[in-house]
Amino acid sequence: MVIERSRKPLKTLTKRSVKTCEELLREFADEEQAATPEIIRYTGVGKRDVYNITAPFEDDGELVIAGRVEERDSEHSNVYFFVKRGDEWIPREGAPVFELQDPFITRIKGELIVGGVQIFPHPTVQDALGWRTVFLKGKTISELKEFAKGPDGMKDIRLVELKDGSIGVLTRPQGEKGGRGKIGFTNIESMDELSIERIEEAPLLKGQFVEEEWGGANEAHLLSNGLIGVLGHIASFEDAGDRHYYPMAFALDPAAGAISDIKLIAARKLFLQGPAKRPDLVDVVFSGGLVRKEDGTADLYAGISDAGAQKITIPDPFLEYEA
Repeated sequence: MVIERSRKPLKTLTKRSVKTCEELLREFADEEQAATPEIIRYTGVGKRDVYNITAPFEDDGELVIAGRVEERDSEHSNVYFFVKRGDEWIPREGAPVFELQDPFITRIKGELIVGGVQIFPHPTVQDALGWRTVFLKGKTISELKEFAKGPDGMKDIRLVELKDGSIGVLTRPQGEKGGRGKIGFTNIESMDELSIERIEEAPLLKGQFVEEEWGGANEAHLLSNGLIGVLGHIASFEDAGDRHYYPMAFALDPAAGAISDIKLIAARKLFLQGPAKRPDLVDVVFSGGLVRKEDGTADLYAGISDAGAQKITIPDPFLEYEA
């Protein structure tokens, strides 16, 4: 494998102490925040909620958003593909519907890669659900076919094509290796190498989360200098059981495995008011996708409180890593 090594190292290679959600939120609150929130409105799915959306992507010359669609009192969801008509997004006529949660997209070797979380009855725990990540690929949405699965019990596996043609794989093991959830990273030469074994063997990125908290990658961007800009989330529980999810970003050097510090890029207060799936999920913002723009800003698409979808315009969080 040939990897470019002539560029400068990350400015933030020297790691500070690992910061909790509370510390990161306090730092974020001290900064001047400018955001333009907008509710993404959907029709054509009855009374079901649409949340945990992707950023818009092009398919057959048309912008499409993939979103998680489900009843308010259920975890059984479908992934629909939506197109914009007027001020609303509607299911795309003739597009496939997949029995998955939390869709994500990328493009590798000219093919569209779509993934999501598949749930199933837990093999050993009665009345509980297990989960795994499923990957589909095709030239277009209409040609998508399943080609790989992740390990049982692992969400937030993301892929990105790197400058040298290899593929970066971000993972999120839990349990003995990852606690409540930590991010791992490995390289593969081709999609044929994307296997459960390679995913499970990915080394963890060190010094990102305290043991009581967790996080994961939601989307990976190849930056102009060959680094990977990771859009993700960091999360925590309160003693009362309330969950807190915050959109975050960091940079990863795929050659050296070095990372920058995590930084928050948004919080629930920047978005508009809306419903929540449950009271403990009010403060949940799930990063769906980021559209970087030439004016130095970016549109962040996110699931809100497990019941709605919004976007905000924020400063591009990856610009500093390309400087």
